[in-house]
Amino acid sequence: MALEDTSLTASSVDIYLARFRKALEYIDTHLDNDLSVDRIGSVAAFSKYHFHRQFSKLLKVSLYRYVQLNRLKRASYQLAFRHKKQIIDIALASGYENHESFSRAFKKSIGQTPSEFRKQPQWGLWHLTYQPLSDIRIKYMKLENQPAQVKLISFKNTKVAVLEHRGDPNLIGNSVCKFIEWRKQNCLPPTVSDTFNILYDNPSETAPDDYRLDICASTERDVVDNPFGVVEKIIPGGRCAVLRHIGSDSNISQSITYLYSIWLPLSGEEPRDFPLYLQRVSFFPDVPEYEAITDIFLPLK
Repeated sequence: MALEDTSLTASSVDIYLARFRKALEYIDTHLDNDLSVDRIGSVAAFSKYHFHRQFSKLLKVSLYRYVQLNRLKRASYQLAFRHKKQIIDIALASGYENHESFSRAFKKSIGQTPSEFRKQPQWGLWHLTYQPLSDIRIKYMKLENQPAQVKLISFKNTKVAVLEHRGDPNLIGNSVCKFIEWRKQNCLPPTVSDTFNILYDNPSETAPDDYRLDICASTERDVVDNPFGVVEKIIPGGRCAVLRHIGSDSNISQSITYLYSIWLPLSGEEPRDFPLYLQRVSFFPDVPEYEAITDIFLPLK
């Protein structure tokens, strides 16, 4: 009897990985709900008897640990950037029965209790802890950008209040916390003021001490001297190519690479003498991470 050919085709691998992507997206959007092996496996049409092994072998982390890390990551964002949320509410939404069990798990994860992290986050260990999640998103939740998704628009001159982050990109969270406090004191929440980032440097090609990024909020008011170091700038008007990035910041470099390496050469356009910038349309943790929306602006001549 001839043996059956078990070699994998590219299409069969793509289909297999697409089912895993469906499972990962389901986890992102259901962090408050039941995320058992049975439930997640059924979403992606995997057998409950094999899915946990398939998951851990492919992603190099157990399903339980992956879910726990995603819940704790969302919790850390809520602790650092959403101070109105009570710690007990964050704990319950993260699947813990009480403050104590949540606090133990959180401290075991990044070395700080939730209260300590809320007061003064230690971002270095935080990045080490959650880097595996970023690696999984980059490898298994890849984006598929098409030329039709890039739009040419005319951007108008926009005055912005700016906090200039200078230094290690792993410490941007501290600058974000400071800027959020300035926005609160000046009644400029994201609901009434657009949020932008101006990207002067690529973190993968820039020494940490030399990295530069501006955190911005649009405003019609003059920005007065303040203890936060927030200053006034203008994002200049002009033609721009805009690509909507939907998903985690872990994947945003894929969208930026697409703009520069594929869309720009095919378009016949030339970049203008102003840095790439982003508009944050919807934010994680307010929406699931893979549903966060960021518009990428490439200034054109």
